[in-house]
Amino acid sequence: MAVPSLHQPSFLLASLKADCVTKPFVQRCQDLVKVIDEFPAKELYPVFPWLVEMIFGSLDGSIIGWNLRCLQGRVNATEFNTALEFLLPSGPMMKMVYKLQAEEYRFDFPVSYLPGPVKASIQERVLPECPLYHNKIQFTSSGGLTLNLALNAFEYFMFHFAISLITQRNYPVGQYFSTSDSAYFILVDKYLNWFLPTEGTVPPPPTFNLGCTLPSPSPSSSFQRSPPVPFTSYGIHSSSSSLLKRQVSHQPMVNADPAAQEIWRSETMLQVFVEMWLHHYSLEMYQKMQLPQTKLEVLHYRLSVSNVHHGSLGQPGYPALRAYQESFNPTEEHVLVVRLLVKHLHAFTNSLKPEPVSPSAHSQTTSPLEEFKRVVIPRFVQQKLYIFLQHCFGHWPLDASFRAVLEMWLSYLQPWRYSLEKQPPGTDPLNRSIPDKWAPFVQENLLMYTKLFQGYLNRALRTDLVSPKNALMIFRVSKVFAQPNLAEMIQKAEQLFLEMEHVLPHRPQRIYLSPTFGGSYLSSRQPAITDSCYKVKSHVYSLEGQDCQYKQMFGTDVRNLVLRLAQLIGQAKQTAKSLSEHSMEACSSSSFLSWFGFGTSDMNGSYNGNDLDEVGHDSIRKTDEYLEKALEYLCQIFRLNTAQLTQLMANCETVRNENGKKQLPDCIMSDNRLLLTPLGRYQIINGLRRFDIQYQGDPELQPIRSFENATLLRLLFRLSTTLNERFADRMDALCSQDNFVGRFCRFHLTIPMPAEYSPATSRMTDTQSPRIRLRFLASYRTLLSILLLFMVASFFSIGPVICALILLLCYLIYATIMTLLTVSPKPHQH
Repeated sequence: MAVPSLHQPSFLLASLKADCVTKPFVQRCQDLVKVIDEFPAKELYPVFPWLVEMIFGSLDGSIIGWNLRCLQGRVNATEFNTALEFLLPSGPMMKMVYKLQAEEYRFDFPVSYLPGPVKASIQERVLPECPLYHNKIQFTSSGGLTLNLALNAFEYFMFHFAISLITQRNYPVGQYFSTSDSAYFILVDKYLNWFLPTEGTVPPPPTFNLGCTLPSPSPSSSFQRSPPVPFTSYGIHSSSSSLLKRQVSHQPMVNADPAAQEIWRSETMLQVFVEMWLHHYSLEMYQKMQLPQTKLEVLHYRLSVSNVHHGSLGQPGYPALRAYQESFNPTEEHVLVVRLLVKHLHAFTNSLKPEPVSPSAHSQTTSPLEEFKRVVIPRFVQQKLYIFLQHCFGHWPLDASFRAVLEMWLSYLQPWRYSLEKQPPGTDPLNRSIPDKWAPFVQENLLMYTKLFQGYLNRALRTDLVSPKNALMIFRVSKVFAQPNLAEMIQKAEQLFLEMEHVLPHRPQRIYLSPTFGGSYLSSRQPAITDSCYKVKSHVYSLEGQDCQYKQMFGTDVRNLVLRLAQLIGQAKQTAKSLSEHSMEACSSSSFLSWFGFGTSDMNGSYNGNDLDEVGHDSIRKTDEYLEKALEYLCQIFRLNTAQLTQLMANCETVRNENGKKQLPDCIMSDNRLLLTPLGRYQIINGLRRFDIQYQGDPELQPIRSFENATLLRLLFRLSTTLNERFADRMDALCSQDNFVGRFCRFHLTIPMPAEYSPATSRMTDTQSPRIRLRFLASYRTLLSILLLFMVASFFSIGPVICALILLLCYLIYATIMTLLTVSPKPHQH
């Protein structure tokens, strides 16, 4: 149909823009509901692009829109509920989409805002493999070089909704929000449950008195205003735009199949989500994925699966594609939304109904939605999710935020957790044996298990395992892979991949079927397909290319990495134990005044704390439990020898302790000094080893610390020096007595010192003299404690002098008890 120009003035659009400035949010949404109900599609056509931008923000990130990613019910319940009601799959906004869809209106979406690989291929006239882009690429009306996609209303809405997750917005500073409680996260969940239902079918779109149901888009109409553009397709299914065997898009409106339209909406939404959220990777990955059709034909030739000779296609040279490099760093919010998608797709696939026994009944009763469930993961998600995970494993920072990526990966590896089968009450899903029916899924996702596990091993070897969060991550991975029967499934899949062709009986007419061609891991029927080894090989070759060098998960190299990780776990356990002992000793040796902040601090600075200090002894205990269970699970997975592991742990403990002290970091001796090796730097950064550096002089003369008040410290030092000079003889006389007063003074006026420097003899002596020490009063912590003490005294109407006398009396009682329990030696006479 003829499309009205967006440049024509629209009084409705102008009125809505004016209301956007003057009216509150709720009132504007109510007005929009009335406009959508009362106005025809012709009037709504110029309003729709503006409204989409006002909701999801502009593509360049300058306009925030409704800020759905930060909108939460507990912060602003009214706007939150209003936005959700307006954008629900059955809400007014989707009603507007269906109105425009019924009239077959088209809207331009700039190619420049697509993911980097898609944009680079389209700009070089290489048609992407995803059917979502087929028959939609056109030049701008001005004749420039800018390319646009001509999208229908449903596609345009979903494109903007999906891309708003990864568009960087200028959000207000200091605004914090929870991803799982945001309006955007809830809407993603609503759309998934509506268009990919686990029970029933997708609700049909409404009709608008047109005498027919909503037509699916016609790809041929997208090029009516476009000059011919020669595109080279590198997709395997370049000629097919849908999963359906019948081409719905070319059917007349009166003959449109409602079930086919149901699949079109579900398929379109999923393709948009996958393309916008997962189609980001580096240049190396992009070059490896170029021309899958060429790789497929090479695979046919290598595996001898057909008697037909497949010629080698020459790979054209695309300089822009080779020069392509996308800088993409996914956020934690992005990963959490992808995990939601993965979990729902598993539940959607597991809701597949049992197939009838007879093939004829299958052809008559199987609905398009059931066929979609059968192939949705291997065809649409597997390849891009694998590359997305590889990108995250290689580029994510070595911190606790990696937990989001880890859980998303583990969710994909465990489709049985989202099965609808009833489980006995009280059964841990991670401890029950995995049924054998999931072996095909493991085989067709072998790299998801093996190569990504090796990637996580390399990350774990570079992280601080003493940290409770990192210990929890390695515990989670080891627990998942230690599930009964899973390691055997992975090992069998590896054997199938490495099995030689001549080992299998020769079949003259073997038909090849990869997941891309409709294979399914839940299919119980046996079509004319190859043996399991060809499925595994097709999976590996389609993801890694023909020249991939596969490293076995249960091979020698990976086993050595696991042994090294076990050694690091042992070292981390010893470090956590020493930190716990250090903390307990500090608590037991602290004085009564430490309750108020007067305790002595570690003046030597020999203790390098980590996040264990912030969370307490309970987390230290949990860290030890996580590491202990992770070590146990790794022994189960890789069948590690118990005696060998015990010896490894013993060697680890021996290495970490030398005469009761930690061993020095790994160093090499140069001409006149020690030089740290890369391993030594790693050990120092992660707190595994450290140099035993201690201050050997007078503790009162140490440099001013960051937790001390410099001005107050200098004044207190002058005061203590004056007192020590004036009362030195009297303190010496008191400390020389053998009675209780002498013991009391020796305990509180002298401290153990390794030696004192004597300038007269230029040597270190063992003498020490009693002194009054006031340095601890300069600590900010002590000052805060004193302030709090006097605030409490003022609250109870106790004078400052009385409060100080009470504090002094308590200290004298404590000091007397400590003196009676401790025998301190007499000082040397000098």
